Amino acid sequence: MSDADTPPVLLDERGAVARVTLNRPRAGNALALPLIEALTAAFAALAPREDIKVIVVAGAGGRIFCAGHDLGELRRALDRETPDETYLARDFAALTALMQAIMAQPQIVIAEIEGVATAAGCELAAACDLALAASNARFAVPGVNIGFWCHTPQVQLVRAVGAKQAMMMLATGRLFPATHALEIGLVNALYPPEELAGAVEALAGEIAAKPASVLRQGKASFNRIAGRGIAEAYAIAREAAQAHILHPDAKEGITAFTEKRDPRWI
Repeated sequence: MSDADTPPVLLDERGAVARVTLNRPRAGNALALPLIEALTAAFAALAPREDIKVIVVAGAGGRIFCAGHDLGELRRALDRETPDETYLARDFAALTALMQAIMAQPQIVIAEIEGVATAAGCELAAACDLALAASNARFAVPGVNIGFWCHTPQVQLVRAVGAKQAMMMLATGRLFPATHALEIGLVNALYPPEELAGAVEALAGEIAAKPASVLRQGKASFNRIAGRGIAEAYAIAREAAQAHILHPDAKEGITAFTEKRDPRWI
């Protein structure tokens, strides 16, 4: 069965904890537009429910938490005589709206990171309130390696780890180990892969034991303090991303990546 034959998002509820799973394992749980929209819809449906206090975000398959943007989808928009800027605008708007929705979500959102989190997948992990990762997880914002700066991921990264550490990831495009993610504050804790799910469940249960009203008011207050200027930052990032992806080097980098060859920079 292909990813196309299954729902893009799986939702499971256990008491006061909802588990939202990105369900495109064969595509690295890449954020194609249908998956972005399904995630946004899932969060919107859960938002008014005071019986749900914690949301866990995970990736199906175990190998990749989230590989970021679906580059095949982006390539199809670029691989035309006239790039499909209407689609690109819709895609970047949907992605930045999803990240802001997670931050504004009334429930506490925990990322359960198994495998690799790259580009917008790293952004997704950073957007969550808390993040636990497997000790063998890896993290990167490698857009610079394929001719396209990770414009939107940098908004979450700089807020999560600070300017110097964010720039190290953005400018090098390196794949960093889980220990580095812990050192710079991108994740809260590391666990052996076989213990990760249990650790997330325990943390979710601990938080879910608190009063829903306190958690909701507390998170809203936290975001008012820590989240100043996020809409403006994302507006700037979205415009930069849409403009940058039309550059020939971005198209060549994405094409080379999907064709599994070295890029020929223009």
